[in-house]
Amino acid sequence: MKILVVGSGGREHALVWKIAQSPRVKKIYCAPGNGGTAGLAEPVPIQSDDIDGLLDFARKQKIGLTIIGPEGPLTLGIVDRFENAGLPVFGPRKNAAILEGSKVFTKEFLRRHGIPTADYMSFTDPVLAVQYIRKKGAPIVVKADGLASGKGVIVAENVEEAVSSVYMIMEQKKFGSAGEAVVVEEYLAGEEASFMAFTDGKTVIPMVSSQDHKQVHDGDRGPNTGGMGAYTPAPVIQDRTGEIMETVMIPTVRGMAEEGRPYKGVLYAGLMVTRRGLKVLEFNVRFGDPEAQPILFRLKTDLIDIIEAILQDRLSGVRIEWKDGASVCVVMASEGYPGAYEKRKIVSGLDQIPGSEDLFVFHAGTRWVGDKLITSGGRVLGVTASGMNLASALNKAYDAVGRIAFKGKHFRTDIGQKGLRRQNY
Repeated sequence: MKILVVGSGGREHALVWKIAQSPRVKKIYCAPGNGGTAGLAEPVPIQSDDIDGLLDFARKQKIGLTIIGPEGPLTLGIVDRFENAGLPVFGPRKNAAILEGSKVFTKEFLRRHGIPTADYMSFTDPVLAVQYIRKKGAPIVVKADGLASGKGVIVAENVEEAVSSVYMIMEQKKFGSAGEAVVVEEYLAGEEASFMAFTDGKTVIPMVSSQDHKQVHDGDRGPNTGGMGAYTPAPVIQDRTGEIMETVMIPTVRGMAEEGRPYKGVLYAGLMVTRRGLKVLEFNVRFGDPEAQPILFRLKTDLIDIIEAILQDRLSGVRIEWKDGASVCVVMASEGYPGAYEKRKIVSGLDQIPGSEDLFVFHAGTRWVGDKLITSGGRVLGVTASGMNLASALNKAYDAVGRIAFKGKHFRTDIGQKGLRRQNY
């Protein structure tokens, strides 16, 4: 079978890496790919939002299955286009991908179906949004309605910061059309975690729990990023799988079906564990990044078998198995990320990383220029390791991080520390 993976980040490298282990796969293409995927998949110079180009390529190459990595093409309707052309493709259709494409839709959906979430109001008029903020006070959360690469959420510690965020999003258009509306949401105190599941629109099967680290600096300080690291399992929700499935995941899949938006693919719930119980912060409609890296590291079942079962509405007959222990991904980023950063910094030290089943470096913002690997994005590498417990996985990952160099490299030194504090893994 020929496989096309769409995307260029660490998640896509992890997908390519996992798919390459399937005996059913003959050849993998990655569009556009990165410096790491080039070693496992043939790069295709087509951007992930060029749906016409991707469709034409899949037709000509007789691709047996296309797997969509990022949210952008999903919200643009790439799955609809491929399915209408009779081409197998993995991911939710456009009318289901709205769960990530519009925070306003999602908040209203959660309210309609009684799924726990923070109190909120949505606005298309910045003046009304500011009035609401001044009435509510701070801390308070301001979110751009549309896609903003994980950076469109501002947790404002004071009213003036919240007001500035509204104007930055809605008037200065920092996130483009994503800021045509905003959600202003109550601040939730607690610990955040990620929960992903496979679903064919009826059956919902959970993945292992995980926790992302969104802020750029240690101690959850600084602006939000696309994610600075992740680990699995996450003790804060590990024993609450049944509760999450019954109160969040199953009602969401059922509710989407009831509204004529059947959901197939990976459903990702960003959760906040508060003293008042679990609350949904957001939904993503694909594998998380960097959560995909440590989660796929632990997946024993052939990913192609799972995806085909989803596409054929027979997920209920699949037994998904996971490796014991823990795994972690530490993101190495460019200096300045998630703001402005320089590219074309030479990456060295990868040849010093020992090749093993429990350590792998996934590429995100890299590309080859001749025989030199250079940086090409904000998040550059995702150093991923597994172990019998979280402490051993962290030791392996950080040892490898110390061997890799590029000018201005930045990484958090506290990935997984919340897990270590909660439970002795």
